[in-house]
Amino acid sequence: MDYDTYGSNAVELAIDLANVDRADPTWVHTFLVAHDEWWTEGTALELTSAEDEAVGQTSALVREVALAGSQPEVMTRLNALLALASPRPYATDHDGELHLHYARPDAGAVEQLTTTVAMGLSQVVVQHGWQRLGVCSAEGCGNVYVDTSRNASRRYCSNTCSSRSTVAAYRARQRT
Repeated sequence: MDYDTYGSNAVELAIDLANVDRADPTWVHTFLVAHDEWWTEGTALELTSAEDEAVGQTSALVREVALAGSQPEVMTRLNALLALASPRPYATDHDGELHLHYARPDAGAVEQLTTTVAMGLSQVVVQHGWQRLGVCSAEGCGNVYVDTSRNASRRYCSNTCSSRSTVAAYRARQRT
């Protein structure tokens, strides 16, 4: 599966947001700082509690889109995510390559984040099919991923989970 660099990066941002550990009360700020390359220069990353809740809602919706088991379910959840977005695309070459940004450059961090992940995720679903979103099959994992394999056969979020599952299956066979 091939998709454009900015769009693929937006999907990776969405997947990171879906898989973030939300147990720490400062998770939103930590996430925003860790992904600071996404925010336009001067974007304030100190959010109000209401803005933190909005980021939490976006994170939950991205995860819900990936967990959906049918196209109608995906569309309902994806449309709920898109309803939170405020797309105002513009072309830029700030990193030396011409590409589109989905959110206006003067938008706050929440708007930039929500719009970027909603648009990136929707592009994957619309262009490549809702089945390209998945949840890791490894015992105890549950991370969301985008299947970029040629034949849409991915089952694990990472090579680590795949290897761990393979070793566990091998050991289970050896015990019997």
